[in-house]
Amino acid sequence: MKTDDENLTEDEMNVLVLLEQDAKKSIDEIARNCGFSRQKVWRIVKHLEEQHIIWGYTAVADGSARNLKHFMVLVKRNSLPFDPEIRKEILFRKIDDYPKGLVIIENIYFTHGISDWVFTFYAPDIIAAKKFIEHTFVRFNKFLQEYTILETLVPVRKNGLKNPHLEEMIQYM
Repeated sequence: MKTDDENLTEDEMNVLVLLEQDAKKSIDEIARNCGFSRQKVWRIVKHLEEQHIIWGYTAVADGSARNLKHFMVLVKRNSLPFDPEIRKEILFRKIDDYPKGLVIIENIYFTHGISDWVFTFYAPDIIAAKKFIEHTFVRFNKFLQEYTILETLVPVRKNGLKNPHLEEMIQYM
């Protein structure tokens, strides 16, 4: 991970922006768009991957196609600091450790503001979502104060991409 004094070069930024817009773009397409050689783009991408600036590649999918609903949970901590074992558990716990088939975790963020922790995940329904949150809250209740669960109605943008079905979903707005 680069530090503040190791900012991305302009060339790295150009390649990264194109990959964020469409990770399926070929090296040749990116090279054409940036005016670089294929080899230069390949070296930049490999360097960004080695530095863990690019964490991986993923498909942005419509959860409803899998009969899943999208949820967010805002968690407020209390003032008790996490002990080292709990920190390890939170940071390195595998998704598979959660009850099988209950949820698919999308994101987990530690935040500063009205909430201290934000989860986004998919679940078949609100009941499964609440079970997941209760499971998590029971495990870490000593450190948590309260939570708020939100169900996403319409994803307008996801991973920077506009939802291709927005016309059909205008009724929700």
